[in-house]
Amino acid sequence: MPPIRVLVVDDSVVIRRLVTGLLSDDPDIEVVGTAINGRAALQKLESLKPDLVTMDIEMPEMNGIDAVRAIRAGGSRVPIIMFSTLTERGATATFDALSAGASDYVPKPANVGSVGRSMEQVRDALIPRIKSLVPRAGLKPVRPTAGGPAITPAAVPAPAPAAIPPTRERVQPAGGYKMLVIGSSTGGPEALHTFLTALPPLPVPVAIVQHMPPLFTRQFAARLDRQCRFPVREAEVGMTLDPGTVTIAPGDFHLVVQRHGTSGFAAGLNQDPPENYCRPAVDVLFRSAVKAVPGPVLGLVLTGMGSDGAIGTRHVVEAGGSVIAQDQASSVVWGMPGAVAAAGLAEQLLPLGQIAGEVQRRLSQSRALVDDRGGRA
Repeated sequence: MPPIRVLVVDDSVVIRRLVTGLLSDDPDIEVVGTAINGRAALQKLESLKPDLVTMDIEMPEMNGIDAVRAIRAGGSRVPIIMFSTLTERGATATFDALSAGASDYVPKPANVGSVGRSMEQVRDALIPRIKSLVPRAGLKPVRPTAGGPAITPAAVPAPAPAAIPPTRERVQPAGGYKMLVIGSSTGGPEALHTFLTALPPLPVPVAIVQHMPPLFTRQFAARLDRQCRFPVREAEVGMTLDPGTVTIAPGDFHLVVQRHGTSGFAAGLNQDPPENYCRPAVDVLFRSAVKAVPGPVLGLVLTGMGSDGAIGTRHVVEAGGSVIAQDQASSVVWGMPGAVAAAGLAEQLLPLGQIAGEVQRRLSQSRALVDDRGGRA
């Protein structure tokens, strides 16, 4: 197969050379050009026709966000990975870029003592994403090196459609589900936005793991809180998990569900070793929910690379709960939901636009009722 053709866009000569060098070391990737800003990128996109673009955010003349908007307005669906700083401003700009149509993002190295370590961090985060967003037959999955960023999932190719077993028989437990747990990664921020903003307050607690670094999860929760009809917050130790409220795992911490009082639940956080190269990990959340919740759990696995969540969904199913997975056509990367589907654990594979309605229908039998912004009715 031909190598993956990449256009590198950054106004920094140092970053362009760093990214070009580390990508060129991979035999499956070819850097076909570089650009110093978004305007130059638009010109080179037409002539070079790359398979993927890496895009800085802050650049002169045309920044990365405006470049993404222009690329999408022109009808191109080329995958775009944003290269963002681990700052509050960088997080806000990254979410703006994702809303504009970027596919994913990679944090720039911060507080790293050497150029070699910086290159290792970028390689571990960037190359798996490139190979997941532009799949090639015969490419070996890429995993982070030991000591690489814990937030980086392994790039696992989506199962071929022929390998997907039939979905499980649908189950609607008597008395309804007691909690909704969600896992997502690549493409997840926009998928979660689409899903959550389509929902009314739900009659059960909702807990989410989205693979993200620290700071980004806080910004993400605050952004969703402004846009949804119910509270959305980043988890803190001991925070109660209430019906009608969404709680998101903070970056670099596993989120676990714990019993609170006689019938409630609370958030627990820890920095146990990464699972599936991830912290937070979907498997950790799902497994803890099954252990803590005295009743069926509804699991939802959205777009994302890797296979985090496949083991956790098995715990959900074996405990009498149910699992819905996003379908391949609407997923940015069908790694995580594809792994769940390939294991025969999903009751339904649904397009993103249909998931909110199905979740609302499934939770309609749950006994607790809430009004807007999470107050109990």
